[in-house]
Amino acid sequence: MRRSQPERRRSILVLLLLLLLWSICLGVGLAQATEPRSPGTIAQSTVPANNPPASTPANVGTTNSDAIGTVDVVPQRFQQGQTLYLENCATCHIGIPPAVMPTQTWRQLIQDSEHYGVTIQPVGVPEVQILWQYLREYSRPLAEGESTPYRIQSSRIFATLHPRVKFTEKVNLNSCVSCHPGAGAYDFRRLTAEWQNAP
Repeated sequence: MRRSQPERRRSILVLLLLLLLWSICLGVGLAQATEPRSPGTIAQSTVPANNPPASTPANVGTTNSDAIGTVDVVPQRFQQGQTLYLENCATCHIGIPPAVMPTQTWRQLIQDSEHYGVTIQPVGVPEVQILWQYLREYSRPLAEGESTPYRIQSSRIFATLHPRVKFTEKVNLNSCVSCHPGAGAYDFRRLTAEWQNAP
């Protein structure tokens, strides 16, 4: 039994509509996986709450602000991302807080195997997604019309985080230790004596 011409056209139309709907859903899903979201819209990580990362930095996730070495309190759902960041980025150089550079800089850095003149092994999947959730949550997007900085001294956000500091030399990762003696251990709360009680 053969279908009539209108039934055949209807079947093709339904098939095309389903294909279009599937393409839109796939596109939205990919966009959410690669584009930064506005603050407060990140879904919970897929890391189970009862399975903490093996090498969580000391004092991370506690509620006593004096015991927190990093700048931000990192809730359980982002601790594995922070651990991946420290394991992949803070083993060759000082790991700076994600807030120092814009979200767009971090997105580019974790995808590029060419890293400031050195070829590195990119973080694999799914680890890169967990790492990205942490970096995206704790960094800020670029201002409109601002170009993506790849050096600390070029970051508007870095300058904003250091409003009273007058830098006499070019800022680099090693500069951090001069004011943040615990920077090598990802502790940016402890300051040198000259900045300890600065207004």
